[in-house]
Amino acid sequence: MNLIRTSWFPILLGLIIFIVILNQTFTCSKTAPITISSANVYSETEEWQAPDTSEIPFTDEGYLIHYGQELIANTAQYLGPQGIIARKSNGMNCQNCHLDAGTRLYSNSFAAVASTYPKYRDRSGRLESIEFRINECMERSLNGKALDSLSKEMRAMVAYVKWIGQGVPKDIKPQGAATEELPYLDRAADPQKGQTIFAMKCQRCHGANGDGVISGDSSFYVYPPLWGPKSYNVSAGMYRLSRLAGFIKNSMPLGATWKEPQLTNEEAWDLAAFINSQPRPLKFFPYDWPNIAKKPVDHPFGPYADSFSEQQHKFGPFGPIKKSK
Repeated sequence: MNLIRTSWFPILLGLIIFIVILNQTFTCSKTAPITISSANVYSETEEWQAPDTSEIPFTDEGYLIHYGQELIANTAQYLGPQGIIARKSNGMNCQNCHLDAGTRLYSNSFAAVASTYPKYRDRSGRLESIEFRINECMERSLNGKALDSLSKEMRAMVAYVKWIGQGVPKDIKPQGAATEELPYLDRAADPQKGQTIFAMKCQRCHGANGDGVISGDSSFYVYPPLWGPKSYNVSAGMYRLSRLAGFIKNSMPLGATWKEPQLTNEEAWDLAAFINSQPRPLKFFPYDWPNIAKKPVDHPFGPYADSFSEQQHKFGPFGPIKKSK
């Protein structure tokens, strides 16, 4: 039979073409980049609001973003000492420092990561990618090992961070990104005063010895350790007093926010001094601060380009050091 000459052949041909087009459309919709809404475009004077995660699309890219969110929130279950994917970290979760998976204002949010990276950082003396920065957190804050930059886990975390930062233009840091820069004290931060505050405000969750509360199966921390072998190491950002004090002021104790803090600036500085005076893993990176003149005033390890002591660089007062620069 000559199919071309039959009356129903054009109909069959049209159906085949329709199916091919439909399949191509469906495939593209699964792999195409997520469209960023222009309705929420932030400036540096506007308060950032994290996008609603319920709007993450049900596409291949969307599933990767969801996986990235899960890795940030429950890092230990996937990459901890008993991780189901790999053994890469100390048992803490990324969101122990980046609260609510990086969406809470002034609590190390991810608001400006996508907009500011890649960027040059004085600490490493190089242009850093988002992948490099995530691995810095893995090796410092989680006192662990770097991930393969091409792994599914790395790609998922990068996808989530970029999705979180949608609507923030290039090089813009909206209000609520990172942590608040607290005014310097006119004295050194006092670990002894901080110990008293810790006993009153913190030990009910983090324990009298600061070792946190671990889950029944020991796979993750319900409340993270603030010092000791399972906490962040001395090369982590939180080991800088200003970073920890700003985080504490706007995030701790549990329930505090930047709008409704439970501690004064002075209490936050003293509490940070107590926590960072306790023992923790010693891990250093030989490439840190190639230009020592670029070290921040509260970098706790010498050598320095100024004449101030290591003790003053660790606990303050920081005002005189800042003025000398």
